[in-house]
Amino acid sequence: MTEQKSTNITWHKPLVTQADRETRNRHKGIVLWFTGLPSSGKSTLAHEVERRLFDIGCSSYVLDGDNIRHGLNKNLGFSPEDRKENIRRLGEVAKLFADACVIAITAFISPYREDRDQARALNPQGKFIEVYCKCSVDECEKRDPKGLWQKARKGELKEFTGISAPYEEPPAPDIVVETDRCNLEECAQQIMSYLEKKGLIPSASTR
Repeated sequence: MTEQKSTNITWHKPLVTQADRETRNRHKGIVLWFTGLPSSGKSTLAHEVERRLFDIGCSSYVLDGDNIRHGLNKNLGFSPEDRKENIRRLGEVAKLFADACVIAITAFISPYREDRDQARALNPQGKFIEVYCKCSVDECEKRDPKGLWQKARKGELKEFTGISAPYEEPPAPDIVVETDRCNLEECAQQIMSYLEKKGLIPSASTR
């Protein structure tokens, strides 16, 4: 639990609620939390899903792990403590996006189960969707678009998830996409179908 250091503060109730925004926008404000090993396809799939949501009129935005580290979290490294704070901040930001009726799509390794559970706990029941991009280590190493796996194997990168730092698989993710077995089209459609089935986005018949 993060210590509350601010004092003399009051929570102000909004005049426009999340429900008001959802009625106008015709979709729910949710967090789509992509997690998985480096090079498992999180960012690629997240942006593909964002494009599909945009095309059907949904407000959505990708919070990409690398991009966030260029700004909001530029003062954090990759130690266990910094990883924890990285995810804590991102969970809070994603929650704000969802409250504004934006479908917040996060693409972070988020290797620790406890941190992902804390991010889930920030959101109402059914509005945090954990998407596990399941991919074998061998396939992730073959892809290695940034050359990071290779550097880590040489000992040039410390605290690299999958080699010198752990990744804790989700025990019960809402969606499992096997990115080493299915292509981008199939994985994206699996997620879109789930969102439609759960009533989180408009069905094809009502668009």
